[in-house]
Amino acid sequence: MSKSGRQMVRQWPELAEALRTLPRGLLLDGEIVCWLNGALSFDALLRRNRAGRDLARHLASVEPAYLVVFDLLGADGEDLRGSPLRERRARLEEVFAAEHDVHLELVWQTSDVETAREWYEGLAGVGIEGLVIKQAEGVYESDRRGWLKLRHRHTTEAIVGAVTGSVHLPRVLILGRWRPDLGKYGVVGQTSPLTAPQGQEISAWLHKAEDAHPWGPTYRPAWGADPVRYHRVRPELVVEVAPDTAVSGGRWRHPVTYVRPRPDLSPDEVPAATREHP
Repeated sequence: MSKSGRQMVRQWPELAEALRTLPRGLLLDGEIVCWLNGALSFDALLRRNRAGRDLARHLASVEPAYLVVFDLLGADGEDLRGSPLRERRARLEEVFAAEHDVHLELVWQTSDVETAREWYEGLAGVGIEGLVIKQAEGVYESDRRGWLKLRHRHTTEAIVGAVTGSVHLPRVLILGRWRPDLGKYGVVGQTSPLTAPQGQEISAWLHKAEDAHPWGPTYRPAWGADPVRYHRVRPELVVEVAPDTAVSGGRWRHPVTYVRPRPDLSPDEVPAATREHP
């Protein structure tokens, strides 16, 4: 069942079968992932989420999904959310110590700083966004996020093709990169909201686009979101940004952090994008 309460048996038949191998009466917190070509694939998750029953069963055989279990919230009618994490984890490890389906995985957890550092540094290349940091004595709070997330970020360049707010005081930058397969610039993501000083700084290099522009009049900021209108600008300013490792359909899934303008670089010096990677 999803966070919104939607039944998901039809889209994930292999996981429905896998969960039947666990003891009855468990309430688990976890995340569905697809592992393709040595890395996590958000696009495979989207394909499955839109699939009907027959296509979902086919995809289950060629793009299998896995449930990564984070936490044990209840067992045999007992509410464990008020118990400390170390106790919930111990009981969860007992569950996974028994034989279970290969589509069920217990998330890695450690209290050793060096081990955590090795995971953080070693797993970025396969699409792991970073580390989730929790208190061993912490309880599970359903209505708030009682943990921290340390994301991987690196800096790279993109061109500014449009903005929200106004050209004179941009609020969000819509970013692009050249798509050789399309022969034009494609949208690869957006920044998180700029501060007022950042908007004032970058506005000096922005110029409203003429009629000829590779993008339409609206932009869909996230999968499933409503289109929003923006102001198209000449695709000539390069900016340095810091994305995390999450990508989907040739775009950065999450808003990227704006670092600084790079008027010293030309658009030709910005890395090209592909259908799979921004």
